[in-house]
Amino acid sequence: MPATTTLTARAVLLDMDGTLVDSDAVVERCWRRWAADQGLEAEYVLAHVHGRQAHATMALLLPDRPAELNLADNRRMLAEETTDTGGIVPVPGAPALMSALAGHPHALVTSADEALTLARMAAAGLPIPAVRVTAESVIVSKPDPEGFLKAAAELGRGPGDCVVLEDSRAGIEAGRAAGMRVVGVGPRAAFLGPDVHVPTLESVRVEALEGGLLRLHCATAERGPRE
Repeated sequence: MPATTTLTARAVLLDMDGTLVDSDAVVERCWRRWAADQGLEAEYVLAHVHGRQAHATMALLLPDRPAELNLADNRRMLAEETTDTGGIVPVPGAPALMSALAGHPHALVTSADEALTLARMAAAGLPIPAVRVTAESVIVSKPDPEGFLKAAAELGRGPGDCVVLEDSRAGIEAGRAAGMRVVGVGPRAAFLGPDVHVPTLESVRVEALEGGLLRLHCATAERGPRE
């Protein structure tokens, strides 16, 4: 029987792809095309794409490739992904979580740009948080903590007051680098060192407390290494 870990916070910061929105079908289609164009093995490329902006992934995979080519491909892929919403669905438990967070401090922190964010959240039928940090909002992509720190500041909360929900290595590293507690969501996150790991968002229940506090009840069979 799963144990329950509780985390108390004043704000919840949410990744989008893989955490709230299952966009794997679209991501795979676009990156398989890019991999073929570059002569790279698709499975190798797909193992590195989650959590980062596309140009940062390209620089990681092809370190000698000119940055301007990566940025051009990044713009093209964003345009393609914005119009391709086939197969996009909410992650199990995402609608209930977003409903529970309504009226409480929360923000979206994603490596997608604004147009792609709006398209994917709408395709998944999820409400779009008023506070969101997208690709245009930051200088450095995850795993840099800039995005999470900006979201916390916009919400008027300190890093220690925030809990991050993430699914990818880059995102979990970014949340930890920001000095925040991290709930890893889904199978990708299980072995990436989050403070708490849950199989799906169905395992997260939000309780509103007095004084603007939120308590997250996370039903999980395992914890990350940090206490």
